[in-house]
Amino acid sequence: MTLSVNQFRANLKRYVDEAIDRHEPLTVTRKNGEDFVVMSLDDYQREQETLYVLSNQKLMHQIAESLQTHRAGKGYRPGEDELGF
Repeated sequence: MTLSVNQFRANLKRYVDEAIDRHEPLTVTRKNGEDFVVMSLDDYQREQETLYVLSNQKLMHQIAESLQTHRAGKGYRPGEDELGF
């Protein structure tokens, strides 16, 4: 959702609640200045973690190897007692 800074200011609580509840960033535009984004802290932290993972070549390599192992039907399989069944 995109709205002007005046709309955002007039209904601040409503728009912040919507951004948090819907897990959708809210873009606020300004006439004389840079636009900005409003999002929940949880969503922001998730995005930061995703960016970290995607930028870490070693971690991405480990994920790719794990995916190959999974597709081949190999690897560790926890027992029912470990899964809490």
